[in-house]
Amino acid sequence: MTASLTEPDARPGPLGLPWPATASRTAEGALAVGGVGVHDLAARFGTPLYVVDEADMRARARAFRDAFTAAFADVGAHAEVYYAGKAFLCRAVARWMTQEGLRIDTATLGELTTALSAGVPGAQIGLHGNNKSDEEIELALRSGVGRIVLDSEPEVTRVADAAARLGGRAPVMVRVTTGVHAGGHEFISTAHEDQKFGLSLHAHDGETSPAMRALLAVLAREELDLVGLHSHIGSQILDAAGFDAAAGAVMALRADLAARTGVLVGEVDLGGGFGVAYLPGEVELEPERIAKETAGAVVRAAQETGTSVPDVSFEPGRSIAGPAGLTLYTVGTVKEVALPATSPDGATRLYVSVDGGMSDNIRTALYDARYHAEVVGRASRAPGVLARVVGKHCESGDVVVHDVLLPGDMRAGDLLAVATTGAYGRSMASQYNLVPRPGVVAVRDGVATPIVRRETVEDLLALDLG
Repeated sequence: MTASLTEPDARPGPLGLPWPATASRTAEGALAVGGVGVHDLAARFGTPLYVVDEADMRARARAFRDAFTAAFADVGAHAEVYYAGKAFLCRAVARWMTQEGLRIDTATLGELTTALSAGVPGAQIGLHGNNKSDEEIELALRSGVGRIVLDSEPEVTRVADAAARLGGRAPVMVRVTTGVHAGGHEFISTAHEDQKFGLSLHAHDGETSPAMRALLAVLAREELDLVGLHSHIGSQILDAAGFDAAAGAVMALRADLAARTGVLVGEVDLGGGFGVAYLPGEVELEPERIAKETAGAVVRAAQETGTSVPDVSFEPGRSIAGPAGLTLYTVGTVKEVALPATSPDGATRLYVSVDGGMSDNIRTALYDARYHAEVVGRASRAPGVLARVVGKHCESGDVVVHDVLLPGDMRAGDLLAVATTGAYGRSMASQYNLVPRPGVVAVRDGVATPIVRRETVEDLLALDLG
């Protein structure tokens, strides 16, 4: 990913990508989102602050729902869209997504409990996870979740035994690794062989593949109802080629299972991972395009395997939450640092320290992610200079934005916003250096509504039993 080296632009009007859909600048250069100005947000809620454009997030959810519903209806199949809660989940977001016709994909006890406490019917929730606890499995079964995605052979037995204890039947999918390499950083690629998720399609030394063994084990347990096959190839994917290959691999397994057992699985889940724009000039994978291309891929795979077109489900998360959110910071220390002797003569970098950092956005340190930042509290006529936005933590790797052009007159007290932080910001936040996690505020039609409370030092001390 390239650096965010576009000249600062404080002209009034809409901002466009990578900012939320309703983001615009006033004549004074201040940013407003959802009709609420950043000065008002900072004064009322403090900084750092996660800001979510509710209208944008809802619109993105509807776009995925409508695109996949239409594309698969055209080929005689039904499509469901699950919002991937790992991107960012709280009760308000769970309600928004279900109101827009999406289901909720969860991966932990906390995510499952949050969705249920928001009033999401169990049948509209899925449970993932490569190492599910007994508590998670039993809550899923008691809540009547629509599906439990099995990730290993031992889990087949564990879920079946839990269903037997509770006197019910568990709807399950089996997650397979398709061998498809797609997406960005290695840590967010999820379908290659040497990683923790799913069951391999490949047999070794003529044996039955782990995926097929798990499927046969599911069919052998009357407490389990095999509702589908699942795959997920990665994250931040910007073309449909990987989904085409994954669909072919999963559909071949579906046909093989039918040939062996007479059971033709009714649903295939192709996961999510649709890419978004993080920097000015980048593009995102449009729902209509990916829906049409994946529908075509599934149809081709059905024809090649001589089977019917299954119902299909997808799990967008980042592509719904990411662009709809930003993080608002207050600038503190600003210092000019000379670059190494290998740089052009006299070259410097402006280090802009903000009141947050890697505790509210670990992705830069973890994935070498690139973000875009702008001064959003005022207009500046100063030329742009090479800058690095850094946090307040005791780590030299505490970087929020590696390289960005910011006005040369940056000063303490400025408000600075980082775009496209709606996904994997709050959900991956920590309390490193005992820094309380920021709150989350939803903005819409001129109204700001807190949806996740800011933590306090008192919250931290309440957990300390010393």
